[in-house]
Amino acid sequence: MFFCRRFVILIKKRGETMLKIAICDDEPRMGQELSERLSNYMAERNLASYSVHLFVNGRALLKSGGDFDLIFLDIQMAGPDGMETAKMLRQRGKRGLIIFVTVLKECVYDAFEVEACDYLLKPIDDMRFRRTLERALKMIEERGAKSILIRRGTSCEVVLLAQIVYCEVQGRKIYIHQSEGTVVDYYDRLEDLERRLDRRFFKCHRSYLVNLDYVRGCSGGQVLLPQGEAIPVSRLREKDLTQALLLHMKERDF
Repeated sequence: MFFCRRFVILIKKRGETMLKIAICDDEPRMGQELSERLSNYMAERNLASYSVHLFVNGRALLKSGGDFDLIFLDIQMAGPDGMETAKMLRQRGKRGLIIFVTVLKECVYDAFEVEACDYLLKPIDDMRFRRTLERALKMIEERGAKSILIRRGTSCEVVLLAQIVYCEVQGRKIYIHQSEGTVVDYYDRLEDLERRLDRRFFKCHRSYLVNLDYVRGCSGGQVLLPQGEAIPVSRLREKDLTQALLLHMKERDF
């Protein structure tokens, strides 16, 4: 049975983006504890624009379909467990930061595969919780802040780098494919666009730039992306792509 309980929603300040946080734990007391710790931390730092949503299992979280910025995910739950839930979230293209909550430290060794941000051991140490949350919020801020301005004739459009999955050039036109499925097209050279992007973007083919945040692997001359998508990678660039991906994950502490 689907069950979600919204614990608290604080009023959104004008001009601020609402931060969406999910807590998924089959222990109601742990969900309550994490919610209270979050509320205390946010209140101390005067961070009012956020919402917290509680889920009692991975199935409920997946069924909600929500795009959460931050997810606290218990590992040991009845199927799907936390690790399986995280894998399904990534397969669906969900890019929210994941913080695993567990009693067994050895369970976090699979976190690399699902790009977990961090983990917390039960019982939760307050200082550890605060450091983890501070780091996660900084990553969210940095991820969402960068953007580029696309000019099309007399109009222009702001595109967030975090939402770009990949870019391709066809003829004289560039197509920017975004995570929500929309495509922005305009006239430019791929080399000029590449200079405007940051280090998370890799030129896997003479006609393609890919956001390493969305890469799921490389196989058969193709870069694997969420939702079963794939784009070509040139044979000479496959090794460089693997190295770039490993370095990218290391820089983000995955």
